[in-house]
Amino acid sequence: MRIVSDSALSLESGYFNFGCDTTLFGRKSGRSAAEMVTSSMPNAALEVVLEEGKVRLPFDLSEVLENSFREAYAEQWRKGAMSFLSIPYYLVRPMLPVAARRHLQKIYLRGWDKLAFPRWPVDCSVDNLLEQILVLSLRATGAKEIPFIWFWPDGHKGCALMTHDVETEAGRAFCKTLMDIDDSFGVKASFQVIPEERYVVSPEFLEEIRQRGHEVAVHDLNHDGHLYKSKEQFVERAAKINEYGRKYKTRGFRAGVLYRKQVWYDQLDFAYDMSVPNVAHLDPQRGGCCTIMPYFIGGILEIPVTTIQDYTLFNILGDYSTKIWRQQTSMICEKSGLMSFIVHPDYVIRDHERVVYEELLHHIVDLSEQKAVWIATPGKVNEWWRKRAEMKLVQGANGWTIEGGDSRARVAYAHLEGDRLVYEVEQPALSGRKDVMEHLVQTRAGSTQVSRYGN
Repeated sequence: MRIVSDSALSLESGYFNFGCDTTLFGRKSGRSAAEMVTSSMPNAALEVVLEEGKVRLPFDLSEVLENSFREAYAEQWRKGAMSFLSIPYYLVRPMLPVAARRHLQKIYLRGWDKLAFPRWPVDCSVDNLLEQILVLSLRATGAKEIPFIWFWPDGHKGCALMTHDVETEAGRAFCKTLMDIDDSFGVKASFQVIPEERYVVSPEFLEEIRQRGHEVAVHDLNHDGHLYKSKEQFVERAAKINEYGRKYKTRGFRAGVLYRKQVWYDQLDFAYDMSVPNVAHLDPQRGGCCTIMPYFIGGILEIPVTTIQDYTLFNILGDYSTKIWRQQTSMICEKSGLMSFIVHPDYVIRDHERVVYEELLHHIVDLSEQKAVWIATPGKVNEWWRKRAEMKLVQGANGWTIEGGDSRARVAYAHLEGDRLVYEVEQPALSGRKDVMEHLVQTRAGSTQVSRYGN
């Protein structure tokens, strides 16, 4: 089966739909793409041609995926990763009480709920696109099923991971208590520490985190909001950040305030990054990668932030409940995706916020027990996703098997039942026998995650 694009693509990129719940950005043939996201954008799904085992698209599939992964579309409303207003804000931020910061942030973020794209509270445009490509491939070839390597180890139906960005001295002091809370629920987390200026990062502090089964990652350099101010400054700071990564013996990184400029990632010497939100309506840097799965940017694995941050929930929206988190996890679970959380030790010190956090941990444990969600850490996700990328499906006399993987990998199949796309995963002891598969997911075509099938 081949997926090809029209040769007569437009010179300029724009927005267009691909079905009902998928918004893409890129060059396309036929009806012109729109400059802005509107209700009258062209639907490129109507321009697809199926021809003898081939799917012909009116756009370049690789290009639109990269545009989402690197947030290329967002260049229309920002330059680099620093807005004009953010520069003076970060100069005075250390002197501002939380109440003043919260007031200024609310003013800056006004109108966030009216943004049409990415789609709040979770945007699955990339995942929907890849699923629809799979449906088209089944129809173009007439195949009964397409085998692929299931997304998560041991046939888990999704993944949840907790991260803690340590921003202040008070937060650093609360880390031990936060580990106690996490451990009481059997949840291991990643602690992102700021190397310079904020607090002391002692070897003993890092060792305590690791000894208790949690992870450490580098969080910016000094969290002053200026990491991406200029290319020259970023290169300078990246060299120092890389040194701290080696010193702390970690391969994970997250930028302060989730600032990012993916075209500069080649300066970072890390295995994985955690700086890109799925939907960034409530972040200083707007945009979003529009996927709920990890993906590679060059040699770096991006582990996107797919749920709302605790600070935003409590201080911007004034919501002291798990309602939004539950809504997001429900949507992500439906598509077997990644639920990644940022909860700052700095903002759950008080009893009120801490109770909400414990309710979230209860929910994560329930997802593990009731929905077969894998509770992991960023380091484990990085390790698994890289292994999975190296695995190969091989067809033998008794069916499909996985080469170059580990015992946790599972062969899965996607097939159509009418207009529904169904996934099934083989039981490990009976691999290759379709009649003994465990049924995993059944949803309407166009709403189930199937990205990166087969590799």
